[in-house]
Amino acid sequence: MPVTVWTDPELCQTIMRERPHRYRRYASIESVLAEIGCNGLFSAEGAAWEPQRRLIMQALSIPHVKAFYPSLKAITERLYLRWQRAAAQGTIVEMTEDLKRYTVDVTSSLAFGEDPRTLEKNRGVIQEHLALIFPMLMNRINAPFPYWRYVRLPRDRRLDSALLEVHRYVRDMMRRARERMRDDPSDSPRHLLEAMLALRDAPGSGVTDDQVAANVLTLLLAGEDTTANSVAWTLLYIAADPDLQQRLFETARGVLGSARVCPEYSSLKELDLFEAVCTETGRLRPVAAVNSFEPLEDVCLSDIMLPAGTKMFFLNRPATLDERNFSHPEQFDPDRWLHEPGHRRETHEPRAYLQFGAGPRVCPGRHLASVEMRLVLSMLIANFSVRMAVDPDTIKEVTAFTMVPSAMPVHLSTRQQSGNRALSGVA
Repeated sequence: MPVTVWTDPELCQTIMRERPHRYRRYASIESVLAEIGCNGLFSAEGAAWEPQRRLIMQALSIPHVKAFYPSLKAITERLYLRWQRAAAQGTIVEMTEDLKRYTVDVTSSLAFGEDPRTLEKNRGVIQEHLALIFPMLMNRINAPFPYWRYVRLPRDRRLDSALLEVHRYVRDMMRRARERMRDDPSDSPRHLLEAMLALRDAPGSGVTDDQVAANVLTLLLAGEDTTANSVAWTLLYIAADPDLQQRLFETARGVLGSARVCPEYSSLKELDLFEAVCTETGRLRPVAAVNSFEPLEDVCLSDIMLPAGTKMFFLNRPATLDERNFSHPEQFDPDRWLHEPGHRRETHEPRAYLQFGAGPRVCPGRHLASVEMRLVLSMLIANFSVRMAVDPDTIKEVTAFTMVPSAMPVHLSTRQQSGNRALSGVA
């Protein structure tokens, strides 16, 4: 079967608009995820996709996220306390790991009604097992031959052990949710997991426990990985630019006042600069670096005939580094995403930016991700100054399932210790 590589964002937009009826994800994604019990919303195709989409869109809707804000704020306070201890002790903080703890606590609390409080633990957390899954998914999806069905290498046995623990964690969470539903019946589900279990138990639903578990695992993986790594990548640029760090500090303090964390959901809209930093970082360091599809029928795309099943890989970064889409594309310029007086926008094509996808299958968690990014970064910069603990050139791009930093170690100093002016450089 032919393999093709594309960089035109308009073609990618076209394909995304015509999913799921004319195009699907690369078929290996569905088969590999199904093998590990993770064939949820992300990889579901055909008739299985739409009912799952409705449930998850409702659970991650703006009203639900707004109602969840007090819990989200409390989890962010825990992250502050973790970083405050590290700053007081002079400990190097591996930001990617801490941010993954944060996003797992948020996702579990919002979608599953349970707060695992991983930010308060150092070992024995679910992330230790989740961390093994994404790299192996990428290896298997792109493998020319499914060797693991015939022989288990050491890395496959490590994956088997991790999956055993993760599935035990998920099934225990489902069991506890069912017990709560039985002991405290409610007219309507209180969170996504209860909604999925209620659908599972409805007569004639056709939904199985395995499908519920697959969506729980999908949300755990997606909620942990993408937002955490997106925020982590911003630190390369924030730490390197003391003027930007000072501007972010002044913006955060103007909104937070004397609080450690943004006090109200309604105030998040005043933190556009923080989201602009995240968006600009995603333009240069896209966590979702590749989209992969295949047509369900023979198609003609850009005057090229493609038979059904053709492997289509869309590289997202070339378009965002093209001066036809963004002026001075090599420069880190968050202001290009802001509509402020006096800033000359020049060439700016937001349709070339595809970190959340497009069309009917646009990322259902994009609003939650926006809230998390604004909340965490404003808390960080309002309370701490940030310095890289290593030479930034030593931090490499690693393709797991998404594009992640090889590490993101930083020194944090409380503003009371270091003054209001941001520090820069490497320790």
